[in-house]
Amino acid sequence: MKRLLEQRYVMRKNFVTLMGMGLFLYFSYHLVQGERSYMRYISLTQSVQTLEQDTAHLQDQRKELEAKVSMMRPGSINRDLLEERARVVLGFRREGEKDVLTGTN
Repeated sequence: MKRLLEQRYVMRKNFVTLMGMGLFLYFSYHLVQGERSYMRYISLTQSVQTLEQDTAHLQDQRKELEAKVSMMRPGSINRDLLEERARVVLGFRREGEKDVLTGTN
């Protein structure tokens, strides 16, 4: 009986310490591996940076296309651009011209 009382006393004495350690381990694990963890934050930050770079690249492409479209409007037709597009789309070429194929479109 005396031994049982001693064990209960030890458990009561160390209960707060054990609970504190348990909570510390629980929150530490979720800080590193959870859904809202630091690792997830780093991966999302990298994804955001990649998407911002893609967005900037696409905006540059859009500006180039808008410039070409503005040169094709009826009020300001650029004859060189019109001729270039007609050759590409319709496949026209002058006599003696040769086609040069590149790896990019």
